[in-house]
Amino acid sequence: FSGAESGIGAVYAWDGDKNVGQGRMEIVEASAPRKVGLRLDFIKPFEAHNEVTFALEPRGAVTEVIWTMTGPAPFLARIMHVFFNVDRMIGGDFETGLANLKMAAER
Repeated sequence: FSGAESGIGAVYAWDGDKNVGQGRMEIVEASAPRKVGLRLDFIKPFEAHNEVTFALEPRGAVTEVIWTMTGPAPFLARIMHVFFNVDRMIGGDFETGLANLKMAAER
């Protein structure tokens, strides 16, 4: 952890094994209670730079969370998408993250 203690400028970085890789994310936008924006940089096993947004929309007694990740897809990445199912590779991580967010919000 580095940067600000919380909110804009707070940074989390990791350096793990081949399954986790190396990367960094930083909060770049925090518009409570509706939106949190992150810059997500993967370093290893391959380099990628993405913008992540958590948009929160009240829907009566519940809140809908819309989690998006966008970023450039250079030529090599587009070729990889032909051979690798990205949703299968990281979709479970998104599902786990949303389930963890739900549990934390309901405490």
